[in-house]
Amino acid sequence: MTEAGAEAGDSIFRCPYADTQKELTAKLRKNIDIYQGIDLAERSRMTLTEWVEQLKSSLNKTVSAHSRLSIRVALLQLSPLSYGELVADGDTPPFRVDLSSLRQRQDTRPALDTPAIFQRIFTGGMPALASGQYASPDIFYSSYISTYLDRDVRRLSAGIDDLKFLGFLRAAAARTSQQVNYKGIADDAEIDQATAKNWLHILEALGIVFLLRPYSNNVLKRTVSTPKLYFYDTGLVCYLTRWSSPETAMNGAMSGALLENYAVAEIMKTYQNAGQEPFLYYYRDKDAREIDLLLEQDGKLFPIEIKKMAEPPKKLTKVFELIDKSPLQRGTGAVLCMADQLGAFDQNNLIVPIALI
Repeated sequence: MTEAGAEAGDSIFRCPYADTQKELTAKLRKNIDIYQGIDLAERSRMTLTEWVEQLKSSLNKTVSAHSRLSIRVALLQLSPLSYGELVADGDTPPFRVDLSSLRQRQDTRPALDTPAIFQRIFTGGMPALASGQYASPDIFYSSYISTYLDRDVRRLSAGIDDLKFLGFLRAAAARTSQQVNYKGIADDAEIDQATAKNWLHILEALGIVFLLRPYSNNVLKRTVSTPKLYFYDTGLVCYLTRWSSPETAMNGAMSGALLENYAVAEIMKTYQNAGQEPFLYYYRDKDAREIDLLLEQDGKLFPIEIKKMAEPPKKLTKVFELIDKSPLQRGTGAVLCMADQLGAFDQNNLIVPIALI
């Protein structure tokens, strides 16, 4: 294999260095582009553990016998591109429900109306689509899924039936932004629940999906315990659920779920891109009362609702009172919506355009 600095037999792993998170992300994306569609030679197929050990051994040989080199390895989640990365806003701090930081974001971000947001949802954040390398999402995602079936998924679970696994993917995508229902997924995919659970864990390990845990503590005893399912890339969800265009996705039955998935995943990516762990939850009690998202930060809980409307009513913030009995103080609330400008219901609750995530 020889491609843009990659020599035949080289390991697929690289060790890029950068002064900022934005520069590091750009270098990582460049390495992804270099190896896009390249077939690896057999001697290139070392595992990450083998490569790290080789790197440590090589570095240790470069220091004197009287010196000791302490090598630390950090694994960062490299998800599909976020909106901030696409608008070259990669140095922006992680999303916070803070009026000052949101105003700074608004100064550098273009406003997005509802059709533009659903164009982002439909296209997704895969570099090959965002860059225009592939004009058709259908062609790209068909190839993308086949790659995972043939390589990554089979590596973690041998003997997978291609058609059943595709049915499983479609069943999981149809339930995005919902509480995980292994029986429902299994029934739709015509597999057993144990297999559905195993395959979902594989998708989680591969960075395709993530589970959002419900918030709970000893005081809030009536909360549920089932996590919610989200995909990192909404373009993949649109492909799997057979939406043919941004317009049909925007006006279809899944528009609310797609928007929620997009907003939650975008917030998650802002923390991952900064190398920080996001403390995100959702709230739902046994009376089916729900808060879409809770952000725990600095000893406070910041409640967030996600709505497909440009002028949300103040009554939407009433649900935030559900966490008043929590031992953590309730922070500023926010309704993420289709508004074109940052606003506020009152001093404790903000109206936040989804473009500002």
